[in-house]
Order: sequence, then C-alpha cells, then structure tokens
Amino acid sequence: MTDKHEDAATDLLIKEVDEDLRQEELNRLWKKHGGLFAAAALALVLAVAGWQGWQGWEAKQRQAASARYSETAALIEQGKKDEAVEVLNKLSAEGPKGYRLLADLRKADMAQQAGDFTGAAALYGKIAADTSVDKVYRDMSTIRAAYLVLDSGDVAAIEKSVEPLAAEASSWRHSAREILALAALKRGETPRAAELFAKIAEDAAAPQGLRTRAAEMLAATGQRARS
Repeated sequence: MTDKHEDAATDLLIKEVDEDLRQEELNRLWKKHGGLFAAAALALVLAVAGWQGWQGWEAKQRQAASARYSETAALIEQGKKDEAVEVLNKLSAEGPKGYRLLADLRKADMAQQAGDFTGAAALYGKIAADTSVDKVYRDMSTIRAAYLVLDSGDVAAIEKSVEPLAAEASSWRHSAREILALAALKRGETPRAAELFAKIAEDAAAPQGLRTRAAEMLAATGQRARS
C-alpha cells in the first residue's frame, strides 16, 4: 500500500516538474520572441479588419451597380436610350465583374433591337473573347453573334467559331448545328445542311421550336426526319 502511495507521489512530483519546465520554457520563448508574437497577432487582427473592410466596400459597390443597372431599364422605358447607353458604358468599364457582363449584354440587346446587327455581334464577340467571363455566357455570346451576322458575315469565320459548340457534350450543340446547317446552305452544300437539320429534328433533347424549324428546313431540302 505504501509503495502505491509513493508511486502516486512520485508521479505527481514528475508532473509538477514537467509543468514548471514547460512554463519556464514558455517564459524563455516569450522573452526571446515576444515581440514577434505580438507583431504576428497584430498583423492577424489588421488582416481580418482589412478583409472585413474590403467586403463592406465591395458590397457597397455591388449595391451601387445594381441601382445603376436598374436605372437603365427605366431610362429605356422612357425612351432615353442614349442616357441608358451612357450609364451602361460606365458600368461596363468600371462596374463589378457581374455587372460589367450584364451591361454588355444589355447594350448588345439594345443594338439588336435597333437593327444594328453588326454592332450587337461585336458586343457579343467582346463577351465571347473575355476569358474572365463564365464559359456558359461566352458560348451563348458566340451563338448569338453567329446568328446575327450569318447573312452578311464571313461564313468560314462563323463556322470556325461555332464548330466546337456543335460537339455532343455542348449545351449549345443544337443551336450550333443549326448555324452550321444554314452556313452549309449558304455555301450550296445541301447534303451537309440536310444531315445537320436531320440531326436536330431527330434529337428528342433539342428544344421543340428548334426541332420544328429543323424539320421544316429538312423538308425544304427534299428530305424528311426519321422521327
């Protein structure tokens, strides 16, 4: 029994000595590096404060951009299109990333509505070429630009821009194939156009309006879809 008590006392003494040694080591480290620890802590506090300040500033910028973007819709409704374009130009140049894209899309839509297909296509081309924009919007802009200039643009250049989007994995494959089919017709390549129209018309995953249009174009070439 006495041995157990002695062992327990020994263990307790060892723990106390260990704690004293650890405390002594901490004191030594603090004396040696305390300034560095304090500087690191201060830097962390400043970094957190700076990040929070940046988030607050960014939120205000987004709110201001949202208000300006909404303002353009009101200006368009009032027939003040020049003023709307002026606001959109500023947003496009200085606004937060998402609002720069929205501004360019609205300007392109306005140009298209005004019959300026070349101007609209150029704006869509700008979006399509901007690698900072999400791919889905770049691809959409490529498709829209191609439709707009198909009648008057460089057919070879249009085909080159759209060809990758006609792949099976592309979300825009149906529209891309329609553009390629129309380009083939323009070249006088009716069999190639018919092949592409058939692919669209027979694809159950294609939008119904596009399938109907493709079937009509296919019939105009003297052929019919299988389904």
